[in-house]
Amino acid sequence: AACALDGSEPVQGALADMDAAGVDRAVLLGWYWENAATCAEQNRFLAEVVRRHPDRLEAFATLHAAAGFEAVRAELVRSRDEGLSGLGELCPPAQGFSYEDPALAAALELAAQWRWPVNLHVTEPAGRAYPGRVETPFMELMALAQRHPAVRFVFAHWGGLLPFFELNRAAAKPLANVWYDTAASPLLYRPEVFRLVAQAVGAGRILYGSDYPLRLYPKHQAEPEFARFLAEIRGCGLGADELAAVLGGNWQRLRGEVGEESPSSSGGRAGRARG
Repeated sequence: AACALDGSEPVQGALADMDAAGVDRAVLLGWYWENAATCAEQNRFLAEVVRRHPDRLEAFATLHAAAGFEAVRAELVRSRDEGLSGLGELCPPAQGFSYEDPALAAALELAAQWRWPVNLHVTEPAGRAYPGRVETPFMELMALAQRHPAVRFVFAHWGGLLPFFELNRAAAKPLANVWYDTAASPLLYRPEVFRLVAQAVGAGRILYGSDYPLRLYPKHQAEPEFARFLAEIRGCGLGADELAAVLGGNWQRLRGEVGEESPSSSGGRAGRARG
């Protein structure tokens, strides 16, 4: 979790691991805490990290809808003014509020206005049981994306394989404003998931996400690092242009840093790297 980075040494360790793997920038995502005060504390922490390393790191704010509309708005405005640039990771089912909560809806309206990406945790429906696992109500998640078409959603962990829902024509339109990140992919899916999702929705909607500092290969990793997963991605069967898009170009386009029709690689940019 991001708040584990409570000193300079872990931050420097993350930057060193980025250097070793050729990752030039990373996006730090917050955790879906169960009370608003902890969300605010984490936002302050992430803002300070970004202030210290603006050339390498950016970060998203997190929230808890139970704080109410006015408090959520004030927290997000403060987070924006402190340099945060997105919203997430959120998980309403785990945090105890609804996808239809008015405070969440208001936050999403701000995200659309500010062109903030919004990252939502999605639990794969066929996975194993583990402590803290909370099921995702997929139809409610799809309805959320449809209610907020101006929001650029990022559904984590391949969206629990929601991309394959888009093979059904009725599901493709509601998910048109959704990108899918690859966080924790080696713990969940075989490497061919990259090629298959690219065939289903196009490589232009896949965002590299590391889930760092999670050890994605626990049998082979004593410490977290980026390089092994990046090597797996590069060997997964995507073409050179597709790889360039997944490993940076798509994020640049999503953020409006390059033209929509000209994705380019930023070397090894982490579209999502949880601190």
